[in-house]
Amino acid sequence: MNPKEFSIQMKHSIALATLLVAGFALGAAAQTQTAPPTTKIAVIAFQVAVAQTNEGQRNFADLQKKFQPKESQLKAQSDEIEGLTKQLKAQGASLSEEARATQARTIDEKKKKLDREAEDLRTEGGQEANQMYNTLASKVYDVLATYAQQQGYTLVLDVSQQQNPILFALPSTDITKPVVAAYNTKSGIPAPVAAPSAAKPTAPATH
Repeated sequence: MNPKEFSIQMKHSIALATLLVAGFALGAAAQTQTAPPTTKIAVIAFQVAVAQTNEGQRNFADLQKKFQPKESQLKAQSDEIEGLTKQLKAQGASLSEEARATQARTIDEKKKKLDREAEDLRTEGGQEANQMYNTLASKVYDVLATYAQQQGYTLVLDVSQQQNPILFALPSTDITKPVVAAYNTKSGIPAPVAAPSAAKPTAPATH
């Protein structure tokens, strides 16, 4: 289960609607003003920001390492099923009807077992990813609110939503990177060290 998969699962797991960051520095005194306050709008890819923080990258990597042994086990089971299936096709003509049926049942049982375990892994991994994301997202939001207040923004829109209504925004209004930088500074967590490039294991195919 790679970070991209987690990111996709997490995007479907949390409903972060438009973030309204309004009236930060106005207080009660604003009610006495005769002129309406100037509107200053920014956009942020909030889910991307959470994932790109040093803490998010570290946590996602740790989660991937945790489930890697199980993923490898499922991949081995998938390879075994594929090998048995090829063997049955190659030797089918020379086997008795009873032997073919026995082999077919064995393959079917292994497939069902693989499907159950793969589903359990997806469920467990998704739940842990969601919990991790939600915890981190609440902390990143606090930093976002502080940053927006300091910069005088009255409205911050989340462009990472699937149904977001924003068709165009100037790059200068995107505060994703500065919010990530502000969070990294606050958390004190260093950027993860890039691991040597290596072939990534493929997810086991279920049957």
